[in-house]
Amino acid sequence: MDKETEVVRASVKTRLRRGLRFLRTRARELKMIGKALVSTKHPILVHVIPMRQCNLACTYCNEFDDFSKPVPLEEMKKRLDLLADMGTSIITISGGEPLMHPDLDEVIRHMRRRGMIAGLITNGFYLNRERIERLNEAGLEHLQISIDNVVPDEVSKKSLKTLDGRLLMLSQYAVFQVNINSVLGSGVKDPEDALKIAHRAVELGFTSTVGIIHDNNGQLKPLGPHEQEIFEEVMALGKRSFSRFNEFQHNVARGKEHNWRCRSGSRYLYICEDGLVHWCSQQRGYPGIPLTQYTPEMREREYSTQKFCAARCTVSCVQQVGILDNWRDPQNLKPMLMAPSAAAPAELVQIGQVRGDS
Repeated sequence: MDKETEVVRASVKTRLRRGLRFLRTRARELKMIGKALVSTKHPILVHVIPMRQCNLACTYCNEFDDFSKPVPLEEMKKRLDLLADMGTSIITISGGEPLMHPDLDEVIRHMRRRGMIAGLITNGFYLNRERIERLNEAGLEHLQISIDNVVPDEVSKKSLKTLDGRLLMLSQYAVFQVNINSVLGSGVKDPEDALKIAHRAVELGFTSTVGIIHDNNGQLKPLGPHEQEIFEEVMALGKRSFSRFNEFQHNVARGKEHNWRCRSGSRYLYICEDGLVHWCSQQRGYPGIPLTQYTPEMREREYSTQKFCAARCTVSCVQQVGILDNWRDPQNLKPMLMAPSAAAPAELVQIGQVRGDS
């Protein structure tokens, strides 16, 4: 049997553990939705960056370097405590490559101790059976891997060929939920790759999503007719994913601007490795305020602030958070003029050729 068609069934014990964690996570997610509908005063989802360094150098990515040191564990715990005290429901750890952080397991344990749902976005290259078991024991609930192609090329090494063995290990040993994200759009050589990746994900028992890449100028560019067919098929395969409720991806696929209320800076926060609060990964630099100084009043103001980049956004996690508040509280404020911060970037890191897969 070819490796890319191999499926190995998990043990009975692992399947039982997986089922129990799935039920507990679903119960907590339903509680999260209820809490979010009752109150707008707390963050729903926060992306936290424990280190910017990555073992890969994908040419489309603007979220990594090859030299940064990991944020010390005690500092990470302080940030998590601040977020827990705000009432944050979910934390997703991203990077860089977070599996390079030496204390990642303890970071996840601390998130769970503080009652927050624990997610992780990784390129998957550091996964093996021992690492997966450690993530199980730490209490991880969600893991996402983005796979860009079937065979590695000069743009990305995150291919099905290089990662399929690790996907097999996840299907055998992981008790947390796994999502595989594929990509379509500008710069993707073979659109059929996204469909092959999605079918492989479902075959292994994972959920599947698809992200769309902008053109070289960061503009919305509709997918071609064949790409749109593939997009719709991948979306149908991902019917178990929460993202199926979000119409924005269909608008991006058609090159159509999306009318919604972005609540970044309030219901969604992006905390960089320096501990600063930003709108999201693609608008780093504003508000650029240390998390220790980020007040409820600031979150309330950002909740009502209209985001200039919202109509052309492809950051799916921010869009999904927005679903819970799109029906209420119109945004009538403009972004504030912020005092320069020595720790903040001099300019916004704005959307370029990026993917909507976070």
